[in-house]
Amino acid sequence: MDSPAIVIRDLTRRFGKFTAVDNVTLNVAAGQFFGFLGPNGAGKSTTIKMLTGLLAPTSGYIELLGLDFATHALEIKRQIGVVPEGLALFGRLTASEYLRFVGRMYGLDRDTTNRRTGELLDFMNLADEPKKLVTDFSHGMQKKLALAAAVIHGPRILFLDEPFEGVDAIAAGTLKAMLQRMTERGATIFLTSHVLEIVERLCSHVAIIHQGRLVANGSIDALRAGVAASLTGPQPDEKLTLEEIFLRIVSGSGSGTAEEAVQELSWLA
Repeated sequence: MDSPAIVIRDLTRRFGKFTAVDNVTLNVAAGQFFGFLGPNGAGKSTTIKMLTGLLAPTSGYIELLGLDFATHALEIKRQIGVVPEGLALFGRLTASEYLRFVGRMYGLDRDTTNRRTGELLDFMNLADEPKKLVTDFSHGMQKKLALAAAVIHGPRILFLDEPFEGVDAIAAGTLKAMLQRMTERGATIFLTSHVLEIVERLCSHVAIIHQGRLVANGSIDALRAGVAASLTGPQPDEKLTLEEIFLRIVSGSGSGTAEEAVQELSWLA
């Protein structure tokens, strides 16, 4: 059996007295489209920052592609791609200048970099205004450029933090198809998103983090079966959606519904 693409053991990150990520242990198989879910402030982005070297863990072990991150960080970074929470693009460059810079930084030769830059700009529908600076792009255009930069070197692991936020429906469909083809060719994708319909459509396995702790991990079918088995009373004919699974696991309500948890504002009641 191939070794996991991502191995996390007892990963912890503290900011002063606040523990953002608390002893998370997780394996992600190679070639898996993996969803990492949680409410706002649960620790998702902090975890991704540690997995990609943007933030040092307080304690714990990270292994990517069979390599210990603590001792092989540069070698690992050459083989991963990242669309981070804050895009951190170079706004005073054009899209083509930015992609050529990123390609060369990853060690691609000039011809390969130029060819892939042209292909990505066409694919992302960013080639129409070649002299437009990145700072003048819409948020959705910047998201597409960030994703283009993350895949230009053909990464073996791709980390995506809310990649579809601000992206129009047509572009989102194109990007989803591209990502699925990447996993079919053996790449591993680690995705965070609050749009659970997208996660359910794309991912085979998910983990849920809540208040810094991992509260669920497994295939969507296994989590669905586990939640369904915990329910009491008449069961719906249709299988639980990922949103229903997520709400029941995070709330710990067992039999409650999202509607029951809604509080009313006095001036809107």
